[in-house]
Amino acid sequence: MKKTKQLSSTELSQFIIEGMHEKKANEVVLMDLRKINNAVTDFFVLCSGNSDTQIDAIAKSVEGLVYQKTGQDPWNREGKTQREWILLDYVDVVVHVFKSDKRGFYDIESLWGDADITYFGDDMKPTKELVN
Repeated sequence: MKKTKQLSSTELSQFIIEGMHEKKANEVVLMDLRKINNAVTDFFVLCSGNSDTQIDAIAKSVEGLVYQKTGQDPWNREGKTQREWILLDYVDVVVHVFKSDKRGFYDIESLWGDADITYFGDDMKPTKELVN
């Protein structure tokens, strides 16, 4: 069994984003919730996929890369059966992998509008740098 490596939620978020990039996720967003009172986690990492097959592949890529780098599995997984919105809960970081049409419907970015939001382009470079 691989030993779990303890790392910051910022570092974990970067591995998650890397896993998303491996499967060509669209509209990757990192939402920093650390300054919001009563936030349930440090970060949300969101992305979209064009099909149920792609969002399943993105979620598997994230899980695989995070496990390879840290030995951590998600504390909880939801949505694998329906494959329209897959949630991976790493406690300090919650991953949302949406089918493109569902993401707009739930509009998490607006619900957590006070969050510090970093957008990632197709090259996966942030529009601004993360701060620990």
